[in-house]
Amino acid sequence: MTFAAGEAGWRKRLGKLRDVIRQELVTRQLAGHLPQTPARVLDVGCGQGTQALRAAAQGHQVTALDASRDLLDLLEQDIQPDMRITTVHAPAERLTELFEPGSFDAILCHGVLMYFPDPDPLLADLATLTAPGGLVSLLVRNGDALAMRPGLLHDWQATARAFDGLGYTNRIGVDARADRLDDLSVRLAVHGLKVTEFYGVRVFNDTAADDAQVPDDIDELLACEERAGMTDPYRRVAALTHLVCEA
Repeated sequence: MTFAAGEAGWRKRLGKLRDVIRQELVTRQLAGHLPQTPARVLDVGCGQGTQALRAAAQGHQVTALDASRDLLDLLEQDIQPDMRITTVHAPAERLTELFEPGSFDAILCHGVLMYFPDPDPLLADLATLTAPGGLVSLLVRNGDALAMRPGLLHDWQATARAFDGLGYTNRIGVDARADRLDDLSVRLAVHGLKVTEFYGVRVFNDTAADDAQVPDDIDELLACEERAGMTDPYRRVAALTHLVCEA
């Protein structure tokens, strides 16, 4: 599994409705959990850098790592003179080669775990690099509701497959893997990471078209998505699960 095969499709969707909802909700959900500034923040698989840039704008010292030079270029174009951001062009598999244990107060790893057939090596590395008492933020495909999107789109073959497994083909055409909340929480605990909160991301708008534009009522839309993302049972059927963990 590799994100690179779908990167061009990912870039076409930047700034569209689905991307805006994801990024805005994750920012809001993180707001009450990030350490006080200035904290040392690592964004693993930072992509175009939305969260890295927002953390830096808050005064954090950010290291943004990605395997895509093109996506890092997009990030670097938006770095302001007063932001402390270091970009690193490398795959997530090299984390412990590049950084010392306990180097970061907060680690963001959003939309990355789904491309790892076995998530444990990456989880172990994230735990190793997080300082005691630090934060790890994970955004994963929700395996507990994997059938929701194809079901709502009336793709019955994909829906039937989703009931029986955690593999799927995502919207950019790449084969990926989902995680169930309870199973992932156990895996994290093995590596010394305790889930302290979880949220749902894209409860109501996951079936929006890839090229759907941001509507005039975006504020009301985001308010409803935000409330659903922190409320049972809605957050449990969201497309993505956002886990906040403590080291």
